[in-house]
Amino acid sequence: MRTLLAAAALLCACQAMATAPLVTTQLPRTVRPEHYQVSITPDAAKARFSAQVAISITVLQPTASMTLNAAELDFSSVRLLAMDSDKVLATARVTLDSSKQTASFRFPQAVMPGKYRLVLAYSGVIGTQSSGLFSLDYAGATGPRRALYTQFENSDARRMIASWDEPAYKATFSLEAIVPADQMAVSNMPVQTSTLRPDGRRVVQFARSPKMSTYLLFFGLGDFERATTQVDGTELGVVTKKGALAQAQFSLDASAVILREYNDYFGTPYPLPKLDNIAAPGRSEFFGAMENWGAIFTFEHVMLLDPTISTQNDKQRVFSIAAHEMAHQWFGDLVTMAWWDDLWLNEGFASWMESRTTMRLHPEWHTALGVIDDRERAMNLDSLDTTHPVVQHIATVEQASQAFDAITYSKGEAVIRMLENHVGETAWRDGVRAYMKQHAYRNTVSDDLWRKIEQSAGQPVTAIAHDFTLQPGIPLIRVEQVACKDGESTVTLTQGEFSRSEPNKKSLRWRVPVTLQSGPSGALTRTLVSGGKASVTVPGCEPVLVNAGQAGYYRTLYAPREFSRLAGSFATLNPVDQLGMLADSAQLGLAGLQPIADFLGLASATPLSAEPRVWSAIASQFVALHRYYDGNPAGQQRFADFAIARLAPVMAQLGWEARAGESEAIAPVREKLVDALSALGDPVTIAEARRRVADAAMPTAAMPTAALRKLTLSVQADHADAASWNAMLQSARDARSSLVKQQLYDLLATSQDASLAQRALDLALTDEPGLTTSAGMIHRVADDHPDLAFDFALAHLERTSALIDSSSSSRYFPGLASNSADPVMRDKLQAYADAHLNSDARRDVNTARARIADRIRIRSGQLAAVDAWLAVPR
Repeated sequence: MRTLLAAAALLCACQAMATAPLVTTQLPRTVRPEHYQVSITPDAAKARFSAQVAISITVLQPTASMTLNAAELDFSSVRLLAMDSDKVLATARVTLDSSKQTASFRFPQAVMPGKYRLVLAYSGVIGTQSSGLFSLDYAGATGPRRALYTQFENSDARRMIASWDEPAYKATFSLEAIVPADQMAVSNMPVQTSTLRPDGRRVVQFARSPKMSTYLLFFGLGDFERATTQVDGTELGVVTKKGALAQAQFSLDASAVILREYNDYFGTPYPLPKLDNIAAPGRSEFFGAMENWGAIFTFEHVMLLDPTISTQNDKQRVFSIAAHEMAHQWFGDLVTMAWWDDLWLNEGFASWMESRTTMRLHPEWHTALGVIDDRERAMNLDSLDTTHPVVQHIATVEQASQAFDAITYSKGEAVIRMLENHVGETAWRDGVRAYMKQHAYRNTVSDDLWRKIEQSAGQPVTAIAHDFTLQPGIPLIRVEQVACKDGESTVTLTQGEFSRSEPNKKSLRWRVPVTLQSGPSGALTRTLVSGGKASVTVPGCEPVLVNAGQAGYYRTLYAPREFSRLAGSFATLNPVDQLGMLADSAQLGLAGLQPIADFLGLASATPLSAEPRVWSAIASQFVALHRYYDGNPAGQQRFADFAIARLAPVMAQLGWEARAGESEAIAPVREKLVDALSALGDPVTIAEARRRVADAAMPTAAMPTAALRKLTLSVQADHADAASWNAMLQSARDARSSLVKQQLYDLLATSQDASLAQRALDLALTDEPGLTTSAGMIHRVADDHPDLAFDFALAHLERTSALIDSSSSSRYFPGLASNSADPVMRDKLQAYADAHLNSDARRDVNTARARIADRIRIRSGQLAAVDAWLAVPR
């Protein structure tokens, strides 16, 4: 009988192994987890926890050892039990490998294929930064408080649960927590039972979760309160520290309309009984929220709206982040990438759904014009020789951490937008619905999606998708000539590659979907540039716009005659196309592929009546150019005079304060213009901000609006002297609201004065700002003083490293230096990498060095062309 049972178990195991996705793994494939029964007892005061975990496993082939992920865990016992009884079959010897973050359990003899329970007892550390199980301290109504949360993506579940901590090892979870009776515990699933113990603690058991990846598990504990509403049968909730629940009302309302939208769009209703969004004090330098299934974690500063400081921009950010994280409940949680190579299947799609949903549900915000910002964010990184494909090979934890960048998020989003435009919204949605239905509770790779899109669209998509996701870089579409005959324009296109690092590099080849339009009201013509060239006929003989609607992920370089014709009709273009032309001409000009005068000419010719978002983009581009002049005060002042002369009339038209009936789209533009004029050193803006700050401090003054308070304080902080800096420091110390306090400490780090920047750095290494605020202060100093901030952080390496997430040092330190233009900084970065980083963890260092080289190139080359243009009277 025993032989027959073993044979049946082996057959079952072989079938399970045959259907498992063959993806990258850092663990042996001999065992697969099915269910985790987790009991955790946290001791927040001692910053420790104890745990007992019973894992239902399937042994797939005979093995004398089992290896799973564990980091900073101390094991007291490891036992192998029969599946259906408490009979102990074997006790294991534990070997830890801290470098690989694994624990290996060796048994006295080989364990045969079949089903078992692996029971682990251990203890671990409660950290102070957002990885694993961690604590956040804050000032409560009656004194200091400490709350606990988890952050497991990408590879930190192993810090709380010894587990197969890889996305393809999906399993179900039952979580139990032994906690103080007066605190609220939160997890992915609703509370199933809550039992008071004689010792004053409470045993909270949560319902069993669906099958999911380890990094999506969540646990939170603290002095919380919760508000709920019902949407399509789901209990939707927000959880905050006590006293802050009213500030989460907008988030709750936004989540309700988003959930209805997603239930319809995905064609698969949200599958869990509840969905909470948990607000936490503090911050991380690398994320604002995390999509734990049924229990989204969000830092307060991107979830709560404090009426004394929160602006329209903050409101829009709260909505878009909720839309992003809720999209993950399907793209990422219900259907999960098999390995981190396809992380973009999570993040690119969530970014695209965030943008699409915000445009659809809040058209009055005019966020459709933000697609250019998203595209530029990706292209800024993708045009360097250190870029990487959207789908990338990930081999280590560090590489997985570094994959959360603009290529994964923003290029992924841009490619999706282009492909949706190519096949049509309905076909795209139908393909996504079919993908969700087929792969629910499973793991996928990118081609699983492309197959569904092709089936619904009835046209080839995979080849185009592969060109844009499996190779790096940006296509460059050259408009060589346009010939008009018989009311039609014949346009000759060729395809190259846009690169800032190597402007004349031999280009890759893409199949590029291109949309053309003759005149702003002409019919759209679509073509596919394949093999490097195309000739297409467009109805009409007006100037031809390429990438009409800006859905394409490529740069457009017009022959001089065609650019001149198009520039002549610039004011009549749709705002999104004006933004696209401005972005392309600016970046092509800085790369030396087009005269920078073309961009300056467009910015000069933009009418005062243009869509305000266009002026916001011009303001950002002016500030970027202005910063290239750092170290050249005379040249910088000449450019600033020009830029201020263009932007000041727009600011005067908008005014400092919102007018009655003003569109909600105006407030973020006003904020951008004030920030830009402040950065350019406009004396009128600086004086007005200082006046308003002084007036607001008068005893009889009315409380300024949140928007006005933020505008004036930010300018005051940028141009602070010692007296105003000290006054802001005292305000930060006196602030009762954690959001206000954090905002003021951030502002203290933005001074353009180097001596005050140094004071901010010194302050950041004290306990005063708070453990999760200090790293942000150092990073904000680096915006204006990169060399100062990097040298300071490196001189205090151990203390600075303690302020950031455990896996983020390879990203944080290069980020401080990336705004530098000093050739010596490239050598410093290399020395830092050689001393502290493995060879496979240097992507951010290499990118920072490439950015510095690009800035040096622009300073030594392209600024002369700007100077020459400015020298001509106009």
